Amino acid sequence: MLMPTTQPKTLADLLDGLTRSGELYEPLAEGKVRCYACGHRCVIFDGHRGICKVRFNRGGTLYVPWGYVAALQCDPTEKKPFFHLLPGSQTLTFGMLGCDYHCSFCQNWLTSQTLRDPAAGVEPLEISAEQIVLLAKRYGAQLVGSSYNEPLITTEWAVEIFRLAKREGLRTLYVSNGNATREVLEYLRPWCDGYKIDLKAMNDRNYRLLGGTLENVLNTIKMAYAMGFWVEVVTLVIPGWNDSDQELRAAAEFIASVSPDIPWHVTAFHKDYKMTDPEHTSPQTLLRAARIGQEAGLHYVYAGNLPGMVGEYENTYCPHCRTLLIRRWGYHIALNRLSPQGRCPTCGATIPGIWN
Repeated sequence: MLMPTTQPKTLADLLDGLTRSGELYEPLAEGKVRCYACGHRCVIFDGHRGICKVRFNRGGTLYVPWGYVAALQCDPTEKKPFFHLLPGSQTLTFGMLGCDYHCSFCQNWLTSQTLRDPAAGVEPLEISAEQIVLLAKRYGAQLVGSSYNEPLITTEWAVEIFRLAKREGLRTLYVSNGNATREVLEYLRPWCDGYKIDLKAMNDRNYRLLGGTLENVLNTIKMAYAMGFWVEVVTLVIPGWNDSDQELRAAAEFIASVSPDIPWHVTAFHKDYKMTDPEHTSPQTLLRAARIGQEAGLHYVYAGNLPGMVGEYENTYCPHCRTLLIRRWGYHIALNRLSPQGRCPTCGATIPGIWN
């Protein structure tokens, strides 16, 4: 009996087949291209991949991920986390494969580190943009979001989905590491409402260990806010890595310098992937970080991932009269007293966010 001689397709082969020519790049001499989907601005030679491993140059054309998902589920919008974007809503969240960072504490490493770490990788599921939007409507989601890996590197595909979602009256969002470029933000802005940015540290050395630079992320926060995205910032507080008073204060003061109305989420680390040395973040550490954020002048500081253990820092209060506006327990909205226009019922102040 003859045995088949063809080899099974590798994950790289599968992913390379789920692509189309991209838009976020420029051709260079000798068949090279420069990609500007993320802050690395990779110059990619013919036959090679960018740092993300999923955008590649074939014959002088940049090919980009298209027509699949590696994760797809409905999540509470608060899980992203967005606390000032349609509280209590659901977001149909899709994830792709690959990342422009290699964080040792990544909680989504099985998808993000595909083609970089041999232990990572999830088989892609072919799907159309129309099917994703149909699923969002079927399950009552009010938003569609890109998360679970770095969405910047699959922006052309996200925009295809977001165009259809906006046409159906849905809001859209990104959950991103913030290693963006002006070009990708301008390309994305007409189709994306919310942009969550991870501010992982205020130490450039630590950022370089993750594969990025602090300056790029700080610039992204400033650009995204100026362009009119609804921006929320998250810092995963890791004991011994970024949890000093000095570093937390620097993060809070920077955010406040862009706008004191940007919500800052300080969230709890747990051991994952390659970072198994630090202890899990304690409630006391998150409370200390949250107080530092308030002292720096931020109006909305939230402590996350430890429901019921961080007191008032799960809730939203009016910064003018301290009226309790939204009471939360984890991702559950127990009380929402905001008017549909986002006004405080006591003093009438407008609370920044997207409320209806």
